[in-house]
Amino acid sequence: MMPVNRADETIFAVASGAGRAAICVLRVSGPRSRALLEHLCGTCPPARRASVRTLHDDAGEALDQALVLWLPGPASYTGEDCAELHLHGGRGVVDGVADALAALGARPAEPGEFTRRAFLNGRMDLVEAEAIADLVDAETASQRRQALRQLSGALGELYSGWSMRLTVLMAQQEALIDFPDEDLPPDVEGALMAELGVILTEVEGHLADDRRGERLREGIVIAVGGPPNVGKSSLINILARRDVAIVSPFPGTTRDVLEARVVFGGVPVTLLDTAGIRASTDPIEGDGVRRAVARIAEADLVLLVADASAGSVWLESDALPTAGAVLRVVNKIDLAPALPGAIAVSAVTGHGLEALRAELDAAVRRLVERDGPPPLTRARHRAALSEVAVELRGAIMEGLAELRAERLRLATRALGRVTGQIDVEDVLDVVFSRFCIGK
Repeated sequence: MMPVNRADETIFAVASGAGRAAICVLRVSGPRSRALLEHLCGTCPPARRASVRTLHDDAGEALDQALVLWLPGPASYTGEDCAELHLHGGRGVVDGVADALAALGARPAEPGEFTRRAFLNGRMDLVEAEAIADLVDAETASQRRQALRQLSGALGELYSGWSMRLTVLMAQQEALIDFPDEDLPPDVEGALMAELGVILTEVEGHLADDRRGERLREGIVIAVGGPPNVGKSSLINILARRDVAIVSPFPGTTRDVLEARVVFGGVPVTLLDTAGIRASTDPIEGDGVRRAVARIAEADLVLLVADASAGSVWLESDALPTAGAVLRVVNKIDLAPALPGAIAVSAVTGHGLEALRAELDAAVRRLVERDGPPPLTRARHRAALSEVAVELRGAIMEGLAELRAERLRLATRALGRVTGQIDVEDVLDVVFSRFCIGK
């Protein structure tokens, strides 16, 4: 668990990638940042101006010739006095400078501690802080765009807007409770209830996003299923552009669920090659079939594959429970005419494979794209907003004014947990401990 934040401590960490590199960026934050720079450089360089300096340790030994930046707070990433040392990337150089900083009283940062300080100093809300982690982890352009939209504050602004509106409603409700005999406008309660309904509709609409944001952040799961020997493993190998699964003419070759990581429509995708669905007396194959059915039921998208040379083969496939979208594919059209209502391909000749890739790109994009504000990206957000919706529905149904006011307070508190405005100490460690060192 991350230690309690100590604002009087100065921290440092490597903020660039690990391993040998031409340049390594070492970041420093805290009240002694300027003093540390003066010890290393002799003098503090001008603020926000890149300066070349020779760095020396406390004994006067030269450590490196580096590009140095002095970034006084509060206009810095953390809101504190900060410095950046752009070092040569050799391990001996980086370790020497880190040892010198530690000898001067700084300590290595914990994972996420820089961004945690930025949050605590009001440089960003909790939603924006989580976007930083998503941006660091982004594998594709679509993930990058989603993280940047969240980092821009659009999601925080939406939640802050709801919070302000709920605060106004709480004030109005308290006025109705505390001053029942005062000359309040007759339409206050009616307007309050109407606005409650509007906010509830907006929150419920935000929640009803089919997990688009979470799917994009975490990746889509596509299961390839169907009867044995229809060419599922061949298609997996072609779509993954590498040999993931063993291809054999004998039914039942695939026993366990095999996975391959690919990208479709700019979205990370996990392809699942599953065992052929059929009744079997072989206990090992039977277990493989059970696993296949379970993974197909949980997948975001199912690729149901049939064999054109086997005639009407959709009956077994149609019995599969599927929660996600379904694409039908008929393989082996080099041996027989394609069945209607499906994408026709041949894993042998390559016919129809580009059309299949294009359809997968489009299907994946449909699962994650949506107009409007940035979508929910984390289960934490969804849980808190679901609680908001429950409390708002309860407030609308509540006949007693005092209980309605309590419901409004609970809804506001739940909303505040998303942005970090209130009641956040119990979630800070979970959020920031998942960051990389130096962020």
